Amino acid sequence: MVEAGEEVAARRRQQRAELLARRRALAEEERRALATRILAHLEELRPLLEGPLAFYWPIRGEVDLRRFAEGLAMAGTELALPVIVTRNAPMEFWRWAPGMAMREGIWKIPIPAEREPLLPRTLLLPLVGFDAAGYRLGYGGGYYDRTLAVLRPRPRLIGIGYGFSGLATIHPGPHDQRLDLVVTERGIERFPAEEEPVRCASPPCYGEDVDPAWMGLAPTKRSPPEE
Repeated sequence: MVEAGEEVAARRRQQRAELLARRRALAEEERRALATRILAHLEELRPLLEGPLAFYWPIRGEVDLRRFAEGLAMAGTELALPVIVTRNAPMEFWRWAPGMAMREGIWKIPIPAEREPLLPRTLLLPLVGFDAAGYRLGYGGGYYDRTLAVLRPRPRLIGIGYGFSGLATIHPGPHDQRLDLVVTERGIERFPAEEEPVRCASPPCYGEDVDPAWMGLAPTKRSPPEE
């Protein structure tokens, strides 16, 4: 008999595969149009984007925030990128600035050439999916969840993704970290702390829940990946 935890992990893998397929199917013109609307909504949140602010280097068709980040840098916001220092461990956030030297990190994701850790007050996270309670579905490696579990003080968490990525539930487990806001082309969704929902019981699925297609699909250059 399949245990409940295995059922949840299988359901997440199916959700992830379906959402990634929809993302890959976006035509380039549609992708640009959606990104323009997403960035416009993100601009509305400027007063909340306290630095240091950590964003992400886009892979696999994620919404590209680099020009937005450059604008924040010009306005004086201190920025950082997440860096996997050790596999299956919490990440660090290293200072980033436009034009700075970069090098290839784990899975060939570009990272700052020099290690200068920062503690972010705001974190912009990429989404594969998200649910009505504010929980995030990622690629399944668990890096953000591990990191947020030990990051103190807790930063403001803002998920960035496409409207079609919304789900009724991801069946969150004890390790899942709830977002404060989600920004899509449809607008801004807020998840106040006082409305914390009851979590479903399921064991962490950091390793067994990893998307098999994840390994080796990150871009090798600083330009956004082609789908």
